[in-house]
Amino acid sequence: MAAKRQPRMVSLGYGRFARADLIYALVPLDPKDRGDGRRTYVHVEGVAEPIVASRSERAILAEVEDALNEAAGIPRKRRRGAKGQEKLL
Repeated sequence: MAAKRQPRMVSLGYGRFARADLIYALVPLDPKDRGDGRRTYVHVEGVAEPIVASRSERAILAEVEDALNEAAGIPRKRRRGAKGQEKLL
């Protein structure tokens, strides 16, 4: 299946962005190394050093998945709320 368009940019926090299809690795920082908004190392194709993101690897990965599916023309999945939470609407 060919992509319908190029994937969108994904926010890494602190005004930093990377194109979703160029992100190839996410490495969470150890809790002792975190601080000042440092949460995840993001490895991007074409960038020699990893980018320090202020968002968690799970949040970035979810956004990358959405962006790649959107670019491929795959309909969005409905996300279910957390277990034990009641629906507001």
